[in-house]
Amino acid sequence: MENKTIPVYLFLGFLEAGKTQFIQKTLEDENFTAGDKILLVACEEGVEEYDAAALKKDGITLRMIDDLSGFNKTELAKAAKDCKADCVVMEYNGMWSLNDLFINLPDDWAVFQAICVADANTILMYNTSMRQLVAEKLSTCNVVVFNRFGAGSSKEELHKLVRGLSRGANIYYETEDGEMILDDIEDPLPFDLNADIVKIEDRDFAIWFADIMENTKNYKGKTICAKMLVTKQPRFPKGVFAVGRNMMTCCEADVQFVWIAANYDKNFVPREKHWAMVTAKISVGHDRYRNIDYPIMDIVSLEDAEPPEEEIASFY
Repeated sequence: MENKTIPVYLFLGFLEAGKTQFIQKTLEDENFTAGDKILLVACEEGVEEYDAAALKKDGITLRMIDDLSGFNKTELAKAAKDCKADCVVMEYNGMWSLNDLFINLPDDWAVFQAICVADANTILMYNTSMRQLVAEKLSTCNVVVFNRFGAGSSKEELHKLVRGLSRGANIYYETEDGEMILDDIEDPLPFDLNADIVKIEDRDFAIWFADIMENTKNYKGKTICAKMLVTKQPRFPKGVFAVGRNMMTCCEADVQFVWIAANYDKNFVPREKHWAMVTAKISVGHDRYRNIDYPIMDIVSLEDAEPPEEEIASFY
């Protein structure tokens, strides 16, 4: 019999951002996984501490793992088995890479929801000094909560920070008195998703790429046309290519090639720096470990093209 999948509620953020307090309020909510046995995995100790005895009374088992060497499939699976966990709530260490998280999750665990809790007064500073750690959190989460939001906080700047990395995450601002305000800034797409062929202008590539990765199902069956680099990856079989562009989310130091796997003619051999107008139909795959959908492109036509005026795509 196939083992059931254990859902993981993942909480991300930096030390003293208020994750522990937010998790405690979540666990106290009667509607949250009512009746389930919960394994609470805490990967760092902050100012706030969990009361293990009080948690146990509510069917919640606390497991502290504050060293990355102890964060592995074996230890995590054992912790879940020992308490017969129906679900996992995880407070992940803000200084650990998310890659370490995903490669060490047990095979029957899957992230159901990822929530980033950030201090509205310090997150922009963290974004300047530790851009990569901030970017991976915001690009992974479904929900962002900016707590301690006050008169000195800029909703526009915080919104811009999230939307530069995630088009699909819901954004909330929690005031000092506990009021939760839903972000209401509109982000209209600069292209027509209902067109027979969705044409992506060069300047809009970053927005389109973020949107298709966040809202993949919206593109199922759609035909898109965009100027991209076509590359052959060593691990790909014949006829499968990586199409995309170099993209910058903040500064030149974080430029990376972002791509989507595409099926095309098995005899096609792309040149070095092969720019092309790619017209392709989108299908959708699913990564069960990360619990995310991802796009796959079936190329209809590929025409050689000149590089865009700005070869590095960005949100700015």
